[in-house]
Amino acid sequence: MVRLAAGALAAVMIGTLPAPASAADRTCFDTGSPVTVEESRVAEEQVPGQLIEAGGFTAFPGRLRATLCAARSFAAAKRHAEAAGTTLWKTAVARAQGRIQMGDIERYDDRPLYWTRLTGTRDLRQWTPRFALSATQRGQIIKTYEYAARGLTSTTFRPGVTRVLVSGFDPYQLGAEIRRSNPSGGAALQLDGAVFEHGDRTVQVQAVALPVTWSGFDRGIVEDAFGPHLQGTKQRADLIMTISQGLRGVMNIERWAAGWRGGVPDNNDEGTPESVPLATGWPQPNPTPEWIETTLPHQAMVDAGTGPWPTKLNPQLCEWAAGDRPTGRVTCHTGEPTPGGQASSGGGGSYLSNESMYRANRLRLALGATDIPGGHLHISALLAFADPTALLDPAFAADRAATIEQTIRLVEAAGAAA
Repeated sequence: MVRLAAGALAAVMIGTLPAPASAADRTCFDTGSPVTVEESRVAEEQVPGQLIEAGGFTAFPGRLRATLCAARSFAAAKRHAEAAGTTLWKTAVARAQGRIQMGDIERYDDRPLYWTRLTGTRDLRQWTPRFALSATQRGQIIKTYEYAARGLTSTTFRPGVTRVLVSGFDPYQLGAEIRRSNPSGGAALQLDGAVFEHGDRTVQVQAVALPVTWSGFDRGIVEDAFGPHLQGTKQRADLIMTISQGLRGVMNIERWAAGWRGGVPDNNDEGTPESVPLATGWPQPNPTPEWIETTLPHQAMVDAGTGPWPTKLNPQLCEWAAGDRPTGRVTCHTGEPTPGGQASSGGGGSYLSNESMYRANRLRLALGATDIPGGHLHISALLAFADPTALLDPAFAADRAATIEQTIRLVEAAGAAA
């Protein structure tokens, strides 16, 4: 049986925010200030605004702008940003889980949250405060807002539960299709705070949403998300799992994560092939591992009999011979890594999904948390849109809902086996 943890939603819903920005307030933004490639899509395309409206989040950007224009100090602006980000995340979770009704698009849709949050980071970048603000301080405010709006500041577990921490991802490849959704991000919204009862044991899940940007990973967002729950006692996780969209028609539990990023362009059109960088401010294993193997209870997840897609352990890895990286011949196989070989890609590739598993579990090893199972789940890729102009179509929506519901069942099975 599954039940969703109750919360005092009234304290975090839209009504607690200040009124939308007035025409005068809007003068505290310089729309000519540079933004990221990802953020530029908010203004360049019609779909982002349509999805924000369809999800019922239209008031959020204006209310954040109003609080920024009214701020009289760095400290006040930072508090406002954190409050706005927290409210956005908690509202999106409540909407996704059906505890509140917002908008006219179905509740499994992750895109309204993504575009609303991205509008917020754009506005924070273009904000011209009435007080002196250094680039470092602006960066701190953006990080504070984004971490709150991604759920990183609300992963507290209640006492006496089996603690499971998972991550999903933003939509990506938006230059090719601006309407893209990511079922792993949708699953994160469904799973955040979810509680499962198994006999006399209670499993609670907390979830975060990760960016599809190499720069975000370089700044340590994966370590910042998982690190606090890989040490200590009261909030120490019993299982961690990174989740992303993978191949169509299969749920793959990846056996291997590679310590190499292939450099495929991210949501900012950036990417450089290189070893996964070290995480500043967090301990690292010495020597740095080429490979990290899953310790998830994969057989229990397979045996759970979830559907509609088959669940498998994917044992593939690709590697260079010793000293051949990055120009030599790459060999792919399903055995153990070759002694002295150099990682090219795990079974799930060498993109940010592979790196989320690698970084979370590299930190797990560095902190000596080897008793905590950890690994990565690649879930089925979504159908293409049948209608080239629709925000959503019935087949796409049904496919996404089925994929997300199976993901929930797989996380539940892993938590029950932890």
